[in-house]
Amino acid sequence: MRGHNFSRYDPNENSKTSFEKLLDIFMQLLTYTNGDVGEALSWLTELDKEYKLTNDEYGMGDFIEDLKDKGYIDENRQNGEIKITPKTEQGIRKRSLEEIFGKLKKTKQGNHNTFKPGGGDEINPETRPFQFGDTLEQIDFTESIRNAQINHGIDSFTMHEDDLEIRETDFKAQTSTVLMIDISHSMILYGEDRITPAKKVAMALSELITTKYPKDTLDIVVFGNDAWTVEIKDLPYLQVGPYHTNTVAGLQLAMDLLRKRKNPNKQIFMITDGKPTCLKIGKRYYKNSFGVDRRILNRCMNLAAQCKKLKIPITTFMIASDPYLQRFVTEFTETNNGKAFFASLDRLGAFIFKDFESGKRKTVY
Repeated sequence: MRGHNFSRYDPNENSKTSFEKLLDIFMQLLTYTNGDVGEALSWLTELDKEYKLTNDEYGMGDFIEDLKDKGYIDENRQNGEIKITPKTEQGIRKRSLEEIFGKLKKTKQGNHNTFKPGGGDEINPETRPFQFGDTLEQIDFTESIRNAQINHGIDSFTMHEDDLEIRETDFKAQTSTVLMIDISHSMILYGEDRITPAKKVAMALSELITTKYPKDTLDIVVFGNDAWTVEIKDLPYLQVGPYHTNTVAGLQLAMDLLRKRKNPNKQIFMITDGKPTCLKIGKRYYKNSFGVDRRILNRCMNLAAQCKKLKIPITTFMIASDPYLQRFVTEFTETNNGKAFFASLDRLGAFIFKDFESGKRKTVY
């Protein structure tokens, strides 16, 4: 006998159309299927059979037609292949941002300002009297006119220098971030999907930066046997490969990318679930999956030290809790003077977002 099912009350749930409800599930499934529309629709059909997501008035066929009409999927008429569109790619990123960032507590931290008065584009609520050297753009005319009316009266309105009020602005620090994502085979081993939460975090972080911090830069580096960059639009399609973990290659590429950035605030976020097990020496791959190889470890530590000299902190998010991995991460973090989190999959996004935004509060001279 089936009992009662309890769920969180959502006042907006009843206002959603049948299409919107199915679209939310479809977007989630696309993340798990690496952007494969056919597989996602097959999964959705099975879910419909089990949980009766559709009804006699609106079926799966109607949903698929609406996806095409509204520009979420595109069908190649020559070979019948169906792909998601840029509209869907952005929709997945937005939903990832809402899913991860929306759960965090609202706080005054992470406003991306240095709280150092000066030339900037973030309005400060405080005002002060005019001083020599202030620009016209800084004058708060509402307060200035009010002062002039109080000081000189309305009938003979005049404005003097002493009446002028200046509205302060906070300098907004620009930051260049490289997000490193481990795509080695261990990210899907042992029946645990670790790559999907990592992808969601990357999509949410990219959407946050491009919409809220457009002057910032975000580069995304994936690393297995080698390391390479991926575009933001490619994130839904990211897959794990039959790779070892070449952390050195990922760090080297991240450093190369950050050297090209001109602003002084640079950082590396690294999401991984294991120890470094691979090096590329010339054309040959040096591999060792048994324990922490001292030869590979030394190269990692050297790069951590180099990043410290370049004032590039590395924050490591380790999705594993093995004692010997903790020792490696601790040593790596101390060498770089960075930070490390042993994050569970359901809290990975919260850890990264809080660390990312709290880092914006430092004053840059």
